[in-house]
Amino acid sequence: MKKIIKYVVVLALSGVLFNSCETTELGLIDDPNALTPSQADPDFYLSAAQVDFTKFVERVGEIMGETVRVENLNNRNYQQAYSPTNFDTAWEEAYQEVLQNIQDMTVLTTESGFTNHTAIGQFIEAYTITLLVDMFGDIPYSEALLAADNLNPALDSGSDVYAAALTLLDNAIANFNAGSSVDPAYDFFYGGDYDKWILACNTLKLRLYKNMGNTAAFNSIISSGNYIQDTADDLQFTWGTNQVQPDTRHPDYADNYTATGGSDYQSIWLMNLMDETNDPRIRYFFYRQNETVPGSDGTEPDEETLDCSLQTPPAHYVAGGFVFCTLPNGYWGRNHGNDAGIPPDGLLRTVPGVYPIAGLFDDSSFSEIGLGSGGGGNGVTPLLLASTVEFWRAEVAAETSVASAKPFLLSAVEMSIDKVISFGTKDPDYDDSFEPTDAEIEAYLTSIDDAFEAATDDESKLNIWGEQFLISLKGNGHDGFNMYRRTGYPTDIEPNLEPDPGSFIRSFLYPATAANTNSSIDQKSTVTEQVFWDTNPASPAFPLGN
Repeated sequence: MKKIIKYVVVLALSGVLFNSCETTELGLIDDPNALTPSQADPDFYLSAAQVDFTKFVERVGEIMGETVRVENLNNRNYQQAYSPTNFDTAWEEAYQEVLQNIQDMTVLTTESGFTNHTAIGQFIEAYTITLLVDMFGDIPYSEALLAADNLNPALDSGSDVYAAALTLLDNAIANFNAGSSVDPAYDFFYGGDYDKWILACNTLKLRLYKNMGNTAAFNSIISSGNYIQDTADDLQFTWGTNQVQPDTRHPDYADNYTATGGSDYQSIWLMNLMDETNDPRIRYFFYRQNETVPGSDGTEPDEETLDCSLQTPPAHYVAGGFVFCTLPNGYWGRNHGNDAGIPPDGLLRTVPGVYPIAGLFDDSSFSEIGLGSGGGGNGVTPLLLASTVEFWRAEVAAETSVASAKPFLLSAVEMSIDKVISFGTKDPDYDDSFEPTDAEIEAYLTSIDDAFEAATDDESKLNIWGEQFLISLKGNGHDGFNMYRRTGYPTDIEPNLEPDPGSFIRSFLYPATAANTNSSIDQKSTVTEQVFWDTNPASPAFPLGN
């Protein structure tokens, strides 16, 4: 799990909370040290909500990315891959911090007519509750924030929560359009550009309609043109570079750019796919600390630093032609499901690069990382991207004709490449001689075009689409997990190292704190329970790649 990053505004809020008026009254119902809505500043509430919201999205986005090989999963059994306790912090962030702050803020902003504050809160609430549905299925919502009036809030159906979110987004758009005499002191996403917030509202609607299979509503928004179409309008949170008091760096940077090296293993599937296809984004996604990997490029296997380099590949990897354990060109990572211990390889393994966390750009120097290396963590958490919309449009087009998805696929990849390359200069030592040329980018796009045209069946074409979609989601795998459950593509994705890992995860177990303390929540018996919009066949027949 990633570190929890605290921002200055959160500390400021804490200062208010712990310096409220003293009292000697012992019979008070309200906590004398707690900030009540009537005493609070809505800017504190909104600032805290934005930061906590991003921490929540970052935390669960990584887990969702692990399921689809955007990040590395370190468990061979899908049923046991994530303990209920793994989600306790995220659940707390969502309910006790994000949603509670928004509810308390809205009391103030509604009375004062601060419509822009209210609207941002409504968007964040809609994103948060639907992300919870995508993860867990039915969740507490309508009774969730009643505090002592209801300590065991009932579950709302996922479909009802989605409907509530769509209403929230409609209301947010109306509030943004209404105008406000007072703007938020801190808008960490769009800096007070409310036209862009409206684009984000409609783009989140696109996500929900795509999941629900409501193609007519999806196409209606596309026809309006009022959604995120340009990377300049992408919804993302930008982190800082401060290391302590508070640590404002991107969580992935804080975890990996340490004195002892990296803590996360990068996905062998993703690195191999990008390396073999000369993907222009690879030097931005990954930084290689070592020029070779034990067992590759003529380098001797090494049991101490990479024990699998002396192991025989599993039979199902051999049969499927999947790369096992070791990659050429210094790309040192792990296969999907590898649950081996941690050897002394922190300053050897490949680590996250300059996109999206603002680490180091890979200039083939193969030097060790350290505190402050590269961009110092001034990266982003992407939430809604223009490229993602183009991938969704390709998926919708494929419902009529898979061949008609190609223009949207190529547009999506080009957008993703342009965005990723723009991060190079976040590394102050960026060597632009390694930057891909226009000709190299065009050659890559042409290779995708040619492969799509050469594919002799729809499945092969959709595999190309699915692979490219997953690549574009480095930094937030939420949409990848949804896509994989929604479509089953790509079918040729790297399997778990375990020949029989159990049925693929269709939703996660409820957090331990929720299931153990809320009598209205019965813990699931299995991770194969499907969320309301996942109407595909049950596992293990689906997803097709597993």
